[in-house]
Amino acid sequence: MYELEEKGYLYFLIVIPIMAMLFLYIQFWKRKKQREFGDLDLIKKLSPEKSVFKPALKVILVLLGVVFLIIGLVNPKIGTKMETVKREGIDIIFAVDVSKSMLAEDVAPNRLEKSKQLVSQIINNLGNDRIGIVAYSGSAFPVLPITTDYGVAKMFLQSMNPGMISAQGTSIDQAINLALTFVDKKDKTNKLLIIITDGEDHSDSAQDAAEEAKKVGLKIMTIGVGTEKGGTIPLKRNGVVESFQRDQEGEVVITKRNAEVLKTIAKSANGGYIDGNSTKAVLDYVKNALDNIQKTEFESTQMADFKSQFQWFLGFGFFVLFLDVFLLERKTKWVKKMNLFNEKEN
Repeated sequence: MYELEEKGYLYFLIVIPIMAMLFLYIQFWKRKKQREFGDLDLIKKLSPEKSVFKPALKVILVLLGVVFLIIGLVNPKIGTKMETVKREGIDIIFAVDVSKSMLAEDVAPNRLEKSKQLVSQIINNLGNDRIGIVAYSGSAFPVLPITTDYGVAKMFLQSMNPGMISAQGTSIDQAINLALTFVDKKDKTNKLLIIITDGEDHSDSAQDAAEEAKKVGLKIMTIGVGTEKGGTIPLKRNGVVESFQRDQEGEVVITKRNAEVLKTIAKSANGGYIDGNSTKAVLDYVKNALDNIQKTEFESTQMADFKSQFQWFLGFGFFVLFLDVFLLERKTKWVKKMNLFNEKEN
């Protein structure tokens, strides 16, 4: 197995065919000028020590050296083996509200971006725990299944937006029900669902869903983002506010955080609630909660021992270019005697 660390440098390989075509053009141009100057056989006799094939050999060495230098810049890494690593942790599923109300800017920069920041910071403080991500509004969507790859998780997290789910509204029960599909009842690993939302639930089934989660051992922690005072929902185009979300009567919608709903849901599933407007308070609360949840041993297969190989390619590239400097275009005596390239004088 291998991986390429800096793939962008591969674009430099385009210079190889350009240099080759330039060399061929120069050779063609030389031949043409030699024919104009005089007879080719006579010109060969005037320069008997000039090799026919060495100019091409020198160009090949230069091209080969450049190729190896570019590959060295790419830095290929080779994994020596696959190994199974045993870890201790829990399964954490993040359910992020992506409804339009999360675009309210009563917390900076807005509720949704604040939610992403919170999830990202929580992930940064995790150890060996496995994580999954769910997005929801009027329905729920599985963004990332259970994994130990935190880098991929944060990449998917940043791509989340209200447009990814067509059904509008906020149905927390949909998020809980989808999170339950992540749970393997035969797996004894402890599990935690962290719901990040403003608490504006448009369904009446969230508490029932939370009680179902409790039955299968899925604890629920809720994080409320937004303010009790609330805020408007700006509708933007190219970053510029054009208008604000309005209701059916044409009135500007004021969306408020509903902490009571979130407290009830968390309590129904043996969890807790925390105000999400303070990042430090959330991180401390989550850390304390995770410390009090028993870790379970599970296995995770991963590639181990990826080692950089750039030094070999750079070294060989410089060696070939160094060799080219000392390679003269005159005929080599022992090659001349063998007459491999028909270089004997007539």
